[in-house]
Amino acid sequence: MVQGARCGTAAGKAGLLAPSACVYTGAIGDICPAPACSILHWQHKRETMTIERTFSILKPDATERNLTGAINAVIEKAGLKIVAQKRVWWTKAEAQAFYAEHKARPFYGELVEFMTSGPIVVQVLEGDNAIAKYRDVMGATDPKEAKDGTIRKLFAKSKGENSSHGSDSAAAAEREIAMNFRLDEIVG
Repeated sequence: MVQGARCGTAAGKAGLLAPSACVYTGAIGDICPAPACSILHWQHKRETMTIERTFSILKPDATERNLTGAINAVIEKAGLKIVAQKRVWWTKAEAQAFYAEHKARPFYGELVEFMTSGPIVVQVLEGDNAIAKYRDVMGATDPKEAKDGTIRKLFAKSKGENSSHGSDSAAAAEREIAMNFRLDEIVG
């Protein structure tokens, strides 16, 4: 919060609202539309929200069917903001590094092969409790078990070709974002 700043609403100008009491409820990052209010909306909202970033992958089964826009619409409808996005084609070494924690598991080789079979879309998502929210938006790994309206229920081909990946913790999100984006590529 900017020290001494006030919301541009009449109540704010009159000193009747504390700076953090701006009544604007638009999207995070928007500027309050009230006259003379130059405070970014996130500066008002962050005091009461847990704004997080999470990492997302739209997998080869989704990109081969040109589903990027449709999946992005589901993400944005859920209130998450896409603050970075790029289409890439991972090398085997990149996929192995990303999924290193699964190296001992029986599906590791198949997973690496799948993730290098075509282009993927890597993303950084931001929003209130973004990690948990995006995992809810994706749905269960097996599309047969996913709730209606989730990405995997709507778009996944199978448990293995499930269209999306999302970080499962704050530590994983930090690591996965750093592996795929430079700081100057996150512009949200």
